[in-house]
Amino acid sequence: MDHRELRQRFAALTTAHLADACIRARIPVRCAPAPMRAVVPGSRLAGRVSPARHAGSVDVFLEAFERAAPGDVLVADNGGRLDESCVGDLVVLEARTAGLQGVVVWGLHRDTADIREIGLPVFSLGALPTGPQRLDARPGDALEAASVGEWTVGPQDLALGDDDGVLFVPAAHAESLFALAETIRDTERRQAERIRAGVSLRDQVRFDTYLAQRRRTPSLTFRDHLRAVGGAIEE
Repeated sequence: MDHRELRQRFAALTTAHLADACIRARIPVRCAPAPMRAVVPGSRLAGRVSPARHAGSVDVFLEAFERAAPGDVLVADNGGRLDESCVGDLVVLEARTAGLQGVVVWGLHRDTADIREIGLPVFSLGALPTGPQRLDARPGDALEAASVGEWTVGPQDLALGDDDGVLFVPAAHAESLFALAETIRDTERRQAERIRAGVSLRDQVRFDTYLAQRRRTPSLTFRDHLRAVGGAIEE
């Protein structure tokens, strides 16, 4: 899936659809921790991960831009630190100039007003006025991989962000995951339309049947039942 197709297809999906697709495909659901949010609500990003591990100097991000392709997403790993910001307006402006689709910061940003004006999607753990007051030894693999929460991601992954947060999916499985997500989206839309038309979700998923079957087979799960009747509300 090339960058243009990725953006077009994600425009009609959400990270929630794709997370459910990962569950259905038995692929780990790799979400950034819940505090990760867009600097500008409503922002969306989709692109290949361009990783960079921050050690106190902005040069690692500039070098990442040298390697990145248009449409990539900078994933800046600052270890989730909350005592310093590592990305500011100049890095974001340079990312836009390099053709990147956005920035994900496992840490904090600053220059919020300027970032909003630049308009490039930025997701982070929050804002803090001070930048780094340290300069640590740079790891040898600083441009090979980045950590976000418990997950390690790299150029083999896609970063997807919206109002629910940031999700990482393996690029090699993108086509099948997007197809699953589109199926889930379409099913949920039909269910929502029927609820608005007066058919309750309980009736649609035959909830009374599930309760009766569960009395006979206590081990039966609601997800097993949903799979049997074609529901999609939990995955």
